[in-house]
Amino acid sequence: MSVQPSPTPFAKHSVRLFVAQSSSTNGDGSPRPFQWAAPGGAVTLCDLGASQLRGLIDRREISPVELVDDCIARIERDNPSLNAIVATSFERARHEARLAEEASTRSAPEGLLHGLPVAIKDLTETAGLRTTFGSPRFRDHVPEQDENVVAAIRAHGGIVLGKTNTPEFGIGGNTNNRVYGPTRNPFAPDLTCGGSSGGSAVAVATGMVPLATGTDSGGSLRNPASFCGVVGFRPTPGLIASERRPQGWSPMGVHGPMARSVGDVGLLLQAMAGYASCDPISYADACRFDRLDPVRLEDLTVGLSVDLGFAPVAAKVADLFRRKVGRMAPLFRECIEAQLPMKTAERVSWILRCVYLLAGHAERLAGYPDELEPRLRDNLRAAQQLGASDIAWALAEQTRIYRAFEQAMRRFSILVCPAAAVPPFPVDCEYPSVIDGVLLNHYARWMAITYGITLVGHPSLVIPCGVDEAGLPFGIQLVARPHQDHLLLSVGQALERALARDPLLARPVPRSESRP
Repeated sequence: MSVQPSPTPFAKHSVRLFVAQSSSTNGDGSPRPFQWAAPGGAVTLCDLGASQLRGLIDRREISPVELVDDCIARIERDNPSLNAIVATSFERARHEARLAEEASTRSAPEGLLHGLPVAIKDLTETAGLRTTFGSPRFRDHVPEQDENVVAAIRAHGGIVLGKTNTPEFGIGGNTNNRVYGPTRNPFAPDLTCGGSSGGSAVAVATGMVPLATGTDSGGSLRNPASFCGVVGFRPTPGLIASERRPQGWSPMGVHGPMARSVGDVGLLLQAMAGYASCDPISYADACRFDRLDPVRLEDLTVGLSVDLGFAPVAAKVADLFRRKVGRMAPLFRECIEAQLPMKTAERVSWILRCVYLLAGHAERLAGYPDELEPRLRDNLRAAQQLGASDIAWALAEQTRIYRAFEQAMRRFSILVCPAAAVPPFPVDCEYPSVIDGVLLNHYARWMAITYGITLVGHPSLVIPCGVDEAGLPFGIQLVARPHQDHLLLSVGQALERALARDPLLARPVPRSESRP
């Protein structure tokens, strides 16, 4: 990728089109920027990675105004068929881009995200920009101030282009709601993009934005990343502070970043992370997540698990996971089967999920139950049937599982497992109710492969790992011990670069002709 030097201060529209590259890696083995298959084999600024764009802005080879305009053009072109971006802030974004350009002409940019467009999941409040939480009750809700995580992104120079779609209150693994409708998979629009951070995953995958935020309680960053071929990261709870999590001591719900590469995820994470006294589990981490360490994969012992010892996983997914792991196994010193203490994890997860949701939505259930999405309403009523002994048992058992899981993780550097139990399913299906002929006992059961990791509070990174037999993205989930987020991202980046050299394991790219 070459860019011509620009005259001072910017070469307006001189970096409009980039020739699509035939190889998936640079000379050093690192993955090349995302390549959108645009007509004529060309890509525009919005197809480049956030870190590369940041460097171009720093060197004044491109203008933030050009970049924002390119992203807006991509949204206007592709969003009508995919429905990823559901509220926009284009006028403000263009104004902030002009300010960023002016600042760049006066001195070297300082903000980590200076001039970079970012999309915010519609569960996170944004000042002056509609935030519905996917609920008809909040259809016209416009917050007066940003949530802390959005304020931090703006303080680092990020430019908020809009909000991304989510199921109502983030409940469910298919991004669909009664305010905006469904978000579609960019590889197959008749299929789901996953959820609940599905809008963010699609916006990133298609180049509408280089960076997006998400949230994750049971897999909401991770299964959309897997279904859409992007990178999603659930950090150790408390690394990104939250002032709105209703059950402040719970490790269940977290904010997290999405991007098209691990390095770009680290860049956004660095802007999002930080201590805040309003969050009782918040902590400060001295690591710089935008500066990952080199890792020798051949020095690593990797634990493998198809199902975490309790999660239902479709046989074809399990078989494909084993084949892909077998192909990448020579990269590591050793791969060993992980023995994980998760036999009671399903019952524990369901009880704690019920408690978590009831803490956040009890007033809504009491005030307007008939207005709630039925799946959420039924879950809340199930929570009301729990007794104190059920909850006490679940809390104690969670602690026991955590301690045994953390002990098991000491045998290897990272754990690798599938990121989703099934391939992407039809967009008009709420959730898979059956896997391989076995009826699932509740709507979230198919996401056990991700909420099992939520239960123990370990950081988890999903990276693309080629495609399945239908040509749809396939993701793998990398898990590290608590507070090893920097190590996990560093390992993930090294593995990402190695996989990019293998056509069968490299990150897939959605093509425009896949749209209706």
